[in-house]
Amino acid sequence: MSQKKIFLLLVAISSALLLRHGGHVSTMRPFHLGYSSLQSSSASGLKTKHTSIAFLKTHKTASTTVQNLLFRFAERNNLTVALPIQACDHQFCYPRTFSTRFVHSHTMSPQVITSHMRFNHSELRRLMPNDTVYITILREPTSMFESLFSYYNQYCLSFKRVPNGSLEAFLEQPWHYYRPHEKDSMYARNTLTFDLGGDKDRSPKDKAYIKGFIGEVERIFSLVMIAEHFDESLVLLRHLLAWDLEDMLYVRMNMRRPSSRRSLGADLPARIRSWNALDTALYEHFNKSLWERLRALGLSSVGREVHLLQSAQVRLVQGCFGGRLPQLRPAAFIRNKELRPWQPSPKVDIMGYDLPPNASRLGRGAGAMSHDLCVKLLMPEVQYSRLLLRSQSQ
Repeated sequence: MSQKKIFLLLVAISSALLLRHGGHVSTMRPFHLGYSSLQSSSASGLKTKHTSIAFLKTHKTASTTVQNLLFRFAERNNLTVALPIQACDHQFCYPRTFSTRFVHSHTMSPQVITSHMRFNHSELRRLMPNDTVYITILREPTSMFESLFSYYNQYCLSFKRVPNGSLEAFLEQPWHYYRPHEKDSMYARNTLTFDLGGDKDRSPKDKAYIKGFIGEVERIFSLVMIAEHFDESLVLLRHLLAWDLEDMLYVRMNMRRPSSRRSLGADLPARIRSWNALDTALYEHFNKSLWERLRALGLSSVGREVHLLQSAQVRLVQGCFGGRLPQLRPAAFIRNKELRPWQPSPKVDIMGYDLPPNASRLGRGAGAMSHDLCVKLLMPEVQYSRLLLRSQSQ
């Protein structure tokens, strides 16, 4: 083989750029969407992408954004996604504890599972491959509880019976409104703990239970992401799964109209954290551990990867929509029904993206994306779940 051919082969295999920060090295290579991507590296060489993933989708934590990312990865890599039976709608019969009986027969032997469930590790082990990586995401309890109160105000009876839908009134005497065993009570106290399979009503004075529960979560889950540090969490996720930067690109989903959000008085955050003491303990522990892992990776290296991720997002939007995301609109004003997000009540507007009619022609040059990719970037959970079920059933 000529020296020129050897040189070209080396260029194709190795990266053009090496990023060295804090002793950590990331490898750069072009990918097929037309811009640069990171690929995980190890001492023994490039890793194979990990494809067995169980993502516990928690409530009001940016988990729908992660779910959309995982749906798209599964489609690109021809992976089977576990989806719920019709009787469970688009969730695995939540709030019932997860069972393999809730999984649609056309989606058995899955590599990916990511729809809402109440966590049950023993049942998931029966369903998923032995090398499955378990991931979840948490959110700061104050902002999360405000979102839950707004989102489920017309469903959760503990919220519904509060005069004038007042969050302040609820927090003044929560036991006056809260009923631990009634329908949808899990939205009114320690929702994260409940989603993870824990006892939402365990006394916060039971330190042994809290310590043991946190330890169990830490033992099972390889990564607990933090919504307030979403991009940094994606850096850790990319390294954990040995994915390319292409696989981490996203558009934020399931956001409320700003007018639906409440401003919290000075004393409310402390009351919320006290009422949700188990969730607060979970969040504080895993927020701390997230930053320990980021520091171990090297904060300068993490910062560089976050910058590359955000730059790639800009190029993705350019390729799909010609420069900026489609306009956010309430569901009723979105022309394409496949892009209308589910609305919890008339009092809360969940925003979606109104794809321009000429979206398939907006991309420019070599960076132009397929119309299918661009639509799925914006597709809400319910419609995407149905689409995947139809596809896998065939």
